[in-house]
Amino acid sequence: MKARNSKAAPPDGEAGGFLTLEAIKNGDTITRLSLLVFGLGNLLRGQAGRFLLYIVVEVAYLVYMAVYGFQSLVNMSTLGTVLAGEEFSEELGIFVYTPGDNSMLFLLYGVMTIVITAGFLCVMASSLRSAYVTQKLQAAGFKPPSLGADIKTLLDQNLHKLLMTWPITGILIFTIVPLVFMVLIAFTNYDRTHQVPGNLFDWVGLTNFQAMFSFTATGFGRTFFPVLGWTLIWAVFATFSNYILGMLLAILINRNGTRFKAFWRFMFVLSIALPAFVSLLTMRTIFSNSGPFNILLQQLGILASNQTVTWWGDPMLARVMIIVVNIWIGVPYTMLTTTGILQNIPAELYEAATVDGASPVTTFFKITLPYMIFVMTPYLITAFVGNINNFNVIYLLTGGGPETLEYYYAGKTDLLVTWLYKLTIQEKDYNLGSVIGILVFVLMAVFSLLAYRRSGAYKNEEEFQK
Repeated sequence: MKARNSKAAPPDGEAGGFLTLEAIKNGDTITRLSLLVFGLGNLLRGQAGRFLLYIVVEVAYLVYMAVYGFQSLVNMSTLGTVLAGEEFSEELGIFVYTPGDNSMLFLLYGVMTIVITAGFLCVMASSLRSAYVTQKLQAAGFKPPSLGADIKTLLDQNLHKLLMTWPITGILIFTIVPLVFMVLIAFTNYDRTHQVPGNLFDWVGLTNFQAMFSFTATGFGRTFFPVLGWTLIWAVFATFSNYILGMLLAILINRNGTRFKAFWRFMFVLSIALPAFVSLLTMRTIFSNSGPFNILLQQLGILASNQTVTWWGDPMLARVMIIVVNIWIGVPYTMLTTTGILQNIPAELYEAATVDGASPVTTFFKITLPYMIFVMTPYLITAFVGNINNFNVIYLLTGGGPETLEYYYAGKTDLLVTWLYKLTIQEKDYNLGSVIGILVFVLMAVFSLLAYRRSGAYKNEEEFQK
């Protein structure tokens, strides 16, 4: 046994696959007590360094919960009870302003406490697993690794864990916490009449989600479903019009009979050099009521001298114009992407099709299009999701207008994302904006997962099957 003890212990990675439930079931008393006193199993088995790290985390959490944490959870459950106001101070003989509670901060601190608690539970499970691994090592006759060996392993075999610590921490702080905070806002009445710090807001359960099915004159549902329908129509047209026209343009330039290929590509790529927002604002000015295009139509006699076409004032015409302008802006990007793919389609496929007497149309639908779709399915999914959230095109061209009294603070060309902007930034209805944000996320996530898992790019990653 002494000879076996002299052996160097294997790295923890060999035993790191043990599950927490297995450690609870098969661990000894010392291992199980590591759930209550973090690192106890490591301390009693010669790993004082690990014990110090674990116990510092546990003590820090307990101090935080005693000083701030428990009160933060209580405040989160009530979202505040004391209103801001003025009270007369008999001692000073004047009215003194009392700030009162802040529901928004109470909710934020509560979310942070929950996230910190979740991290604490992960450390608790890690303490249990570490004690169980050490128990197994001793039972096998190995000496548990020292703190120096742990650090050496962290800089070698487990370097990926060290490097990923800061990115994961950043995601947790700047993505997960705000996301959870935003989701919880949907279950409150945080709107223009409940603004902090002067007023408090409270939990209302599913009331905001139920409002989606309210179709009264001022109901939320009378706006949500029409805006959702236009958002989906816009995303489909914006995605596939750019894709199809960009691909056809790339095929036209790339064919053998086209001369000056580089020149034509340069001309279309030149529009990309101009920032998109400048192009959008320019197009908005050109097609305004007193813009150059209406003046040109008047000078050509197509319109009377006092007649104009309200390109952005008519709902249907405005939607068509948005799609057309988006094509003009987006086609060069698709043309560049598809050009690279077209040049990598094996020439033998086209040669074999020519020998078999296939027409250009047959070749396109049997070779070119399937190959393009196979390669670009992830791009199409990304473009579709991006167009659902395409804020710039709508906001810079029409601002969501033309305005209408039929909708709740939305225009006829508003997408869900631009409507969300109006509800939150302009109207301060954060609860309704949060509901829309959740629904947009669910919509995009479901579509992306279903579309990608059913695509050939996912099912046949290793090869292209005609």
